[in-house]
Amino acid sequence: MNNKAAGVQSIREALARRNEEDEDEEEKVTDDDDDEDDDDEPKACGVCGDLAKGYHFNALTCEGCKGFFRRAIKRSTQLRCPFLNKCSITKNNRRSCQACRFRKCQAIGMRKEMVMSEKEVMERRSRIKKKKLRDAPVQLSSQQEETIQELLCGHRSTFDAAFYRFSGFRPMDRNILPGSEPSYASSLSSSSSLSSSSSSSGLCGAFENQESQEQGEQVRKGGVFTALPHLADLTTYMIQDIISFSKSLQDFRSLNMGDQISLLKGATFEIMQVRFNMVFNAERGTWECGHITYCIDDAVRAGFQPLLLEPLFKFHHTLRSLGLQDEEYVLMQAMSLFSPDRPGVQQHAMIDELHENLALTLKIWIDCKRTGPEKHLLYPKMLACLTELRTMNEEYSKQVLQIQDIDPDVIPPLIMEMLTTPLALRFALPVERGTEGCLLTEDGVEFKQLDEGWMGAESGVKEADRGMFGGRGNGAVGGGGGGGGGGGACWLAVEPGLRQHRSAAVREASRAEQS
Repeated sequence: MNNKAAGVQSIREALARRNEEDEDEEEKVTDDDDDEDDDDEPKACGVCGDLAKGYHFNALTCEGCKGFFRRAIKRSTQLRCPFLNKCSITKNNRRSCQACRFRKCQAIGMRKEMVMSEKEVMERRSRIKKKKLRDAPVQLSSQQEETIQELLCGHRSTFDAAFYRFSGFRPMDRNILPGSEPSYASSLSSSSSLSSSSSSSGLCGAFENQESQEQGEQVRKGGVFTALPHLADLTTYMIQDIISFSKSLQDFRSLNMGDQISLLKGATFEIMQVRFNMVFNAERGTWECGHITYCIDDAVRAGFQPLLLEPLFKFHHTLRSLGLQDEEYVLMQAMSLFSPDRPGVQQHAMIDELHENLALTLKIWIDCKRTGPEKHLLYPKMLACLTELRTMNEEYSKQVLQIQDIDPDVIPPLIMEMLTTPLALRFALPVERGTEGCLLTEDGVEFKQLDEGWMGAESGVKEADRGMFGGRGNGAVGGGGGGGGGGGACWLAVEPGLRQHRSAAVREASRAEQS
């Protein structure tokens, strides 16, 4: 009988030891309050003498004694030594007396208050799991890959980096009267070393001194800015390509017509600047558009002011310094296009989801494709550049209106339609069907749809090149060149009477606001 009882007791002890070993293995996965010793020299556990891996609960112990101490605290049972409370604890006999083993744990400094509760352990395991997921290498999904390829295809088919298709434009007069001082470009370049402390004051000072004022007068001849006709044609050309790019995107075509127009009106200037940045030479401070090289002086000759030119020049230097790849450039364009907070947007939730997906795609792309420590700052820097573009967008619209007030016959109607300031919306004139012009309706929200409509006609009768724009002749939308023509869904030149009417209205509003 005694032998049988002893056999049962030995079986129970063996099972208990196995359970303890299993628990020890599990606890190795989610250690808490561990301080691993980086020293390569082997150290002995202060309780049993086994190999110690680090400090646990404030003492240098092995994994087995660490787990034993945790279980003893959680069970809260009274441990008793069957002998004289003087058992020697070693690696081989440490399971023989739990009471003496626990007493030795306390003697070497293990603290029960450092043992986590079950809730704390679960929270820790959850944090570890999230960290593993966060640190795991991310991959672009097949849908995200398709999105990038669609954007690249649309961009490459609508952005002519060599500007071969930009032809028939009005020439630009870069002549400056004799006696003029060094150009604005030199002032901008010297101040665009992009030190935040000097760039602003240096550039504004260059514009504000007397010599610059004299030069500003010289670039105007008879009230007309010498570079304005050419840059207006260049802007029109870029806007046409941006509209074609937008139309190439399935997500954009799925939106209602009003939202398509609202998104384009809000994003055209921003997308244009992102595209111009792809041909920006930061060392020279010039935009190399094929066989024509533009500098900041050309914008001055077109009538633009330092309130826009200074941050614009700095923006191009900043964005170019990031060394973006084509994929990152096109994702920036798409994020700008699908901005749910544009005026007049109705499908906010849908556009917001598109914007979030694009932002996530850009973030994952950078994580997957970029290397080096600087990649962690690239995404926030790109977002900061988009924010800066939003700030400049409204100032651009204001300055175009001011220039149009001075030279009302130069700026094409397409550029005026894309302006987003309240002043531009307030004085946009409605046109009847068939009128030679295409302006905003009275509420300043929708474009007039001529014949089958704009953007390739929702009915699908006219697509792509027979949509809103019929051609690019002489830089005028819907002109006689490039397959364009009168009528159809083309935009025609605004009648002089309408232009003069609107110009007078803008002047009147400007005076009212100033007073």
